Amino acid sequence: MEHDYKKIGLKSGLEIHQQLDTHKLFCNCPSILRTDEPSYEIQRTLNPVVGETGIVDIAAKHEAEQNKNFTYQVYDTNCLVEIDEEPPHEINQEALKIALQIAYLLNCKIFPVAQIMRKTVINGSNTTGFQRTAMIAHDGYIEISTGRITIDALMLEEDSARKVTPSKINSGSAKQTEDENSKTYKLDRLGIPLVEITTGPHMHTPEEIKEAALKIGEILRACKVKRGIGTIRQDVNISIKGSKRVEIKGFQDTKMMKKTIDAEISRQQKCVEENSCINEVRNALPDGSTEFLRPMPGAARMYPETDVPLLEISRDLINETKKDLPKLASEHKNYLDEFGLNPELVKLILKKNKVENFKVLIQEHNNPNLVAKMLTLFQPEKEIEVDKLEEILEEIEKKIISENDVKTIMLKLSNGKSLKQASEKSNINLKEEAEKIIKEKPNLSQGAYMGLLMGKFKGQISGKEIADILKTIM
Repeated sequence: MEHDYKKIGLKSGLEIHQQLDTHKLFCNCPSILRTDEPSYEIQRTLNPVVGETGIVDIAAKHEAEQNKNFTYQVYDTNCLVEIDEEPPHEINQEALKIALQIAYLLNCKIFPVAQIMRKTVINGSNTTGFQRTAMIAHDGYIEISTGRITIDALMLEEDSARKVTPSKINSGSAKQTEDENSKTYKLDRLGIPLVEITTGPHMHTPEEIKEAALKIGEILRACKVKRGIGTIRQDVNISIKGSKRVEIKGFQDTKMMKKTIDAEISRQQKCVEENSCINEVRNALPDGSTEFLRPMPGAARMYPETDVPLLEISRDLINETKKDLPKLASEHKNYLDEFGLNPELVKLILKKNKVENFKVLIQEHNNPNLVAKMLTLFQPEKEIEVDKLEEILEEIEKKIISENDVKTIMLKLSNGKSLKQASEKSNINLKEEAEKIIKEKPNLSQGAYMGLLMGKFKGQISGKEIADILKTIM
């Protein structure tokens, strides 16, 4: 259903959570997800406590009334910090630097000193009952086609544990069942560094929301962040005239934003008519609808973390961060386009994050098309390191290796041969072998014979050599 967004007064903001590609935030445990059986399990019960404001958070009270119990699966890649049996360690300095890079790319102002806070978590996904988080930057902005969108805050925080589905629980060693008052979590994800980016409520159409999400995503991907499903989570805050703010969690695909937002607008319009609007958190469903999760948390959920000192962001770290700011994909694309590369090759270089390698190799051999293919299309399953590619290009410059043989040589290198061995010409009598296959399988196309010969010799001979010999005998 189409809406007149201006007439209904749509206001929307984004909250984007992105995992950083480092070890965990408050310990040295690796940030890897596990699919095997846990080492052991522990149980905890949710008990609400009074916050610093003197009251119990409304969302925490709501969850506590459900009498929920939680089981946590612990692995040998977890430590006592994650099971809340040891205080947090010093904050991860690499994660802090990455967060600062993102902050600068979002045009934010950096706090010289930040207070690490505890944010009450009421769904059992943190063994402590809270999430450690620190606001390290504020008052930034991004530009989209319709104007400037403010970035209210950038937080550096720890990710939560991930929920185990009932089917996986039942197939595991615990052999337990899960009801609505008990949940099971893996502790492999707990503590992975996250940045949380919150925008102002300055988007007034689904198209603006999607464009802003994609722009922030481009900035994040320029930095050292994790990739893949579940590494980035997008939440949208929405309200219309007469309604109250609703947070919709769990967007994995920006393509679903418009459908979900339109459905939420229709739901809020009905709430306005019935005078039944409440601040609430809802979950995005695959069909574009949403479901109620819990009331909107209040200010009582935040209070200072007393187990770690204030986070001081030194001038030296700030200056170092400014020097090492990465370029955005759009900037890299403009650079690659200058070489006249095929658009598909440009996409592959960007997707495989090979721009810096391209810059190194193009200095060795001024053939952009070959360099691009060596970094993408010619790479075997076991990738060849850039220093080895440099050696190949040096041999090409010396006329020792032909450009036509590069793909074959790279395949041989991946199978453990030295560059000298990989460069040696095969003693195969290609003409004789080609004539033999043509005689055994007459009346096939040149492409078919080429495929048969390439399959037979598995990289020992280049495709060009085979094509050339077939032209002479067919």
